[in-house]
Amino acid sequence: MPYTHSPYNEVLMMLGGALLAAPIFKRLGLGTILGYLAAGIVIGPILHQIRDGEELLGVAELGVVFLLFLIGLELKPSRLWTMRHDIFGLGIAQVAVTGLALAGLTFGFGLEEWDGALIIGFGLALSSTAFAMQILDERGDTNTRYGQRAFSMLLLQDLAIVPLLALIPLLAEQAPEDTTGAFEDFLIALSAIAALLVAGRYLLNPLFQVIARTGAREAMIAAALFVVLAAAMLLQMAGLSMAMGAFLAGVLLADSSYRHELQADVEPFRGILLGLFFMAVGLSLHLDVIFKSWLTILIATPAVMLVKSLAIYGLCRFTGSPHNDAVRIALVLPQGGEFGFVLFTAASAAGIFSGDLASQLIAIVTISMALTPIAAALSRFLLVEDPEEEMEEDFEGAGADVLMIGFSRFGQIAAQILLAGGREVTVIDHSTDRVRQAANFGFRIYFGDGTRKDVLRAAGIERAKIVAICTQGKASTDRIVDLIQSEYPNATLFVRSYDRVHTLSLRARGVQHDVRETFESALVFGRETLEELGVESDDALAISDDIRRRDVARLELQAAEGLTAGRHMLHSAPVRPEPLVKPKKKTQADEEESV
Repeated sequence: MPYTHSPYNEVLMMLGGALLAAPIFKRLGLGTILGYLAAGIVIGPILHQIRDGEELLGVAELGVVFLLFLIGLELKPSRLWTMRHDIFGLGIAQVAVTGLALAGLTFGFGLEEWDGALIIGFGLALSSTAFAMQILDERGDTNTRYGQRAFSMLLLQDLAIVPLLALIPLLAEQAPEDTTGAFEDFLIALSAIAALLVAGRYLLNPLFQVIARTGAREAMIAAALFVVLAAAMLLQMAGLSMAMGAFLAGVLLADSSYRHELQADVEPFRGILLGLFFMAVGLSLHLDVIFKSWLTILIATPAVMLVKSLAIYGLCRFTGSPHNDAVRIALVLPQGGEFGFVLFTAASAAGIFSGDLASQLIAIVTISMALTPIAAALSRFLLVEDPEEEMEEDFEGAGADVLMIGFSRFGQIAAQILLAGGREVTVIDHSTDRVRQAANFGFRIYFGDGTRKDVLRAAGIERAKIVAICTQGKASTDRIVDLIQSEYPNATLFVRSYDRVHTLSLRARGVQHDVRETFESALVFGRETLEELGVESDDALAISDDIRRRDVARLELQAAEGLTAGRHMLHSAPVRPEPLVKPKKKTQADEEESV
C-alpha cells in the first residue's frame, strides 16, 4: 500500500522523535528542550516528513497555556512575600535593563523598527528556567544565596511573559475588519479580567468541592482542563493572550485546598503539549534562512549572552551580591529562554516581524541554550578567592581538662553536659560567625583552625586529659585525628562520627571512643514513639538498650569481617506490597496464596 500522510502518522513520528531525542540530549547535559527542537528540525525541515508545522504550532501552544497555569498555582502570596525584594526589585530591573539594552541595540543597528525591536529585546532578556534550574540542581546550589537570587529573577521572567504576550496585540496592526477602537478594546479586556476574577473568587472552589464529593476522578481532571481552557479562551476573545488567562486562573487557585490535586491533574498534559510545542517550533524553522544568515547568528549569539551577563552582573553587584555570587548568576542566566520561542512565534504570527526573522531569533536562543553549560563552567575562572574574615588567634586563658574542637550544634550540646558537670572546657572553632554567636550566649570559645599543630598547642592540648573532636565534616575530622595521633599519640580522643562507615574508619585508625552524631537521638526518638503507641516506658527502654547492644556487637563484627557482617542482628520485617485501596473481590493471586 502506498504511504499516505495522516494525523496518526504525524503523531507517531513526533512521539518517536521525542522518545529518541529527549533522552539523548538529557544524557548529554543539553536538556530535553533542545532535544525536542532537534527532533522537530529533523522530522520537518530536514526529512520533510511533516510540512504543516505552523498548524501544529497553534495546537501545541496549549502547552504554554498549561505551563502558565502551573506557574500561577505556585505563586502563593506567602512565598512571594518572602522573596519580594529579589523578585520585584532585582527581577524587574533585570528584565527592564536587559530588554531595553537589547532593544536599543536592535533598533540602533537598523535591524528592526521600534515595535519589533521591543519584542526582540525583551524576548531575548528572558532566560531558560529549565536550563538554569538544571545547572543549579546539579551543583547543589538551589538553596544557596546566589541560587535563590537566580531563581527570583527566573520567576519574575516567567511572570513577565504574561504582559509581553498581552503587548503583542497592541503593537500589531489592527485588521481592516476590526471596527472597535483602542479604548473600547481596553474596556473589553478589563471586563474580561474582572469577570475571570469574580468567577475565580466565587465559582471555582465551590465547583471543585461539588466534584470532589462525588469521588469521580475523571470528572476532576475534566474540570481542571475546563477551567484552564475556559480562562484562556475568555481572555483570547477579549483580545488578550490565552497564556494570560491561564496564568490568572492559576493565581486565583494558588491558595485553594485543591491546588495540589489540580497540579497533579494538569502536569501530564503540560509536559506532553509543551514538548509538542518545542517540536512544532523546530518543524516551523526555515533552515534556508538560517543558513543564509549564519554569520549574523554566529555574531549575535555571543553578543546577546555578553550583554545579558554584564547587565545581570552589574545589577547583582548594585543590589548587594558579592563578586563571586554575581559572576555565578550572570553565567547561569545568559541564555535565551523557552518563552522567547513563544514570544517570537506569536509576534511573527501577528505580523510584527517576518517569519524569517523569527527563525533567526529562535536559532540564536537555541544556540545560547546549548552554550549555557560551557558558560556556567567558565564561571570558576572568574571567581576570586574569598578568604574568611580574619580574626586574631588569642589563646590567653586557654587550657582545661577537655579541649573541644568544633562548636556546631553537636559540640554545643556536649559542652553543656561537661559544664553542668563542673568541668572546664577549652573550645576552638574556625568560624568567626560561630565565635561571635557563642559570645552572645556567654560562651568563651577561641578562634582557631584545629587542623594546625600550633593552634592545638596554643589551645593547651598538652594539658588536656581528653580531646573532643566535634567537627562536622568527615574529611576535616580525619585530618585532625591523624594530626593528633601523629604529634600527640598519648592524647585520649573522643570523636564525633558522621555515620557507620566513618565509625569503622575511625576505629581502624585506633580511635577508641566515638559516637555517631544521630545514633543516640534516633534511639530516643524510637523509644518515645513506642511509648506514644502504648508501650510501657520500662519495656521501651529495654528495647532501645537491646538495639544499642546489638549495634555494638555488629560494629565489632564489621570491624573484623567487613560492612556486611552481622546482618542477622538487625530487626527487620519483610514488606509485602499492598494496594492503596482494598479490593472488593479476591484476586487470583490472593486465592492462590490462601490455598
